[in-house]
Amino acid sequence: MDQKKYTQDGTVNLRRQPVLSSKTGKWKACAFLVGYEAFERMAFYGVASNLVVYLTTRLHEDNVTSVRNVNNWSGAVWMTPILGAYIADCHLGRFWTFTVSSVIYALGMVLLTLAVSIKSLKPTCTNGICNKATTSQIAFYYTSLYIIAIGAGGTKPNISTFGADQFDDFDPHEKKLKVSFFNWWMFSSFLGALVATLCLLYIQENLGWGLGYGIPTVGLILSLIIFYIGTPTYRHKMPKTDTSPAKDFFHVVRAAIANRHRELPREPSKLHEFDLQHYVDNGKRQVYHTPIFRFLDKGAVKEDKVGGSKRPPCTITQVEGVKLVLGMGMIWVVTLIPSTIWAQINTLFVKQGTTLDRCIGSNFQLPAASLGSFVTLSMLISVPMYDRYFVPLMRKRTKNPRGITLLQRLGIGFAIQIIALAIACLVEVRRMKSIKSHQVLNPKDVIPMTIFWLLPQYILLGVADVFNAIGLLEFFYDQSPEDMQSLGTTFFTSGIGVGNFLNSFLVTMVDKVTSRDGKKSWIGKNLNESHLDYYYEFLLLISVLNFGAFLWASNKYIYKRESRVEANDQSLEMECKPLEAVPLGLQV
Repeated sequence: MDQKKYTQDGTVNLRRQPVLSSKTGKWKACAFLVGYEAFERMAFYGVASNLVVYLTTRLHEDNVTSVRNVNNWSGAVWMTPILGAYIADCHLGRFWTFTVSSVIYALGMVLLTLAVSIKSLKPTCTNGICNKATTSQIAFYYTSLYIIAIGAGGTKPNISTFGADQFDDFDPHEKKLKVSFFNWWMFSSFLGALVATLCLLYIQENLGWGLGYGIPTVGLILSLIIFYIGTPTYRHKMPKTDTSPAKDFFHVVRAAIANRHRELPREPSKLHEFDLQHYVDNGKRQVYHTPIFRFLDKGAVKEDKVGGSKRPPCTITQVEGVKLVLGMGMIWVVTLIPSTIWAQINTLFVKQGTTLDRCIGSNFQLPAASLGSFVTLSMLISVPMYDRYFVPLMRKRTKNPRGITLLQRLGIGFAIQIIALAIACLVEVRRMKSIKSHQVLNPKDVIPMTIFWLLPQYILLGVADVFNAIGLLEFFYDQSPEDMQSLGTTFFTSGIGVGNFLNSFLVTMVDKVTSRDGKKSWIGKNLNESHLDYYYEFLLLISVLNFGAFLWASNKYIYKRESRVEANDQSLEMECKPLEAVPLGLQV
């Protein structure tokens, strides 16, 4: 059989045999994956979006405690992928790590459904008022939640990278298809979230929490069955080295420290590196030298012929892998505040909405958390517009295949997010004025102000997410070292996780500081007597300062430069980007 019909990037099937490009991968395989993603997001948002309501109405937690617990759980969901990615990259591979973790995830959803369905596991309620939950009921509920978090740790970092693996970077046609992959991947994620916020939240509050959790549980299990039906079409990337990527990372750091007193050569070409053919023979990519984090270059200083170390020096490619991780870490730090802003959607925005008029007509009351569906709707509308109109338009202007650089995309998203937060501040000020003018002080009283005043902040955050959430996922996948792409995407998930923990910390500290000496807290039990507007103004201030830090970091960042070698009629064609042609930070 003609060898050209096989994939050129070294991907194999589950039996570790080469695969035919015509029968595997591409959107043919990804169709099974995006189906799972839609149902998984429906399950996650079906729980997360209304969790603060369940904790306050069923488990009788106060506002600060419920917000803190929601953020802690959400943080765990987004932090556990670090472990899942490590297991995938260093031990089991993406497919098998996902397989084990998806079973744990489904188990957590089943247990959570039981926790809100079986009488002995849930607090008893009379006329909509629930008795205090027992210790065992609370323990079972939170155990179920954190089993979901453990399962998500193995599914979240691997399913998206496994999807990206279905496109051969060495095939020009498939490489072009991959440019749109993350946009449409997130589109399916948004679709699942939309179903959750439009349908499941209403079912939970009006037809029962058991049914509201049971539907996404069944959907998740069915999507897993569909996922495994597609197994024959999947491509699997094999590790290109026998050593752990983490070992390479620490080896470079140790070598640089050991050579700290040695002088760096003026020319990077005098540092240790294998020739290009070595990487061709091993199916790997050579990464070119960049002038940042110069101290690490000492790890690649060639040993003296006399009295040299028995261990060979690191290669430039190994050193650049560590530089990439540090560079991504620099960008990661300035994404934490935007993740904290995003955490408001499922916490304070929801509690804010519960105080407003949610009636539509005379008989229907909109669940406060359902307004989150407008975040998803704005995403669903914006993603096709971004992919079909914005990218081609900007591509003509910039000659960049993506239209704009990855960091430019993030910057636009962060700027829109700041505008959304400014609007949230103004809306909260109007809510406070309405409270004063109508003397609404009881926390159960409805403020004569429609909940749809919150719509602009929800919609703008959805548009912002098209730029920063998708951009972050693509950035961390694209810029990761070749053997660390699952771990690389955990920069994305862990940023959201730390953002949730940071929000939990801020809410707790602001509550303690502002309630000293008998003063009313900015985020008290009664939001009608609190000053949520002050808290939003505080978030707006740190967001503006963080945006300045992002501009600085993005202009310091240098994109990955690597060779890609393609076999073509027994000749080698190398694709490499010279340093001058690589956009730096936000520059075009």
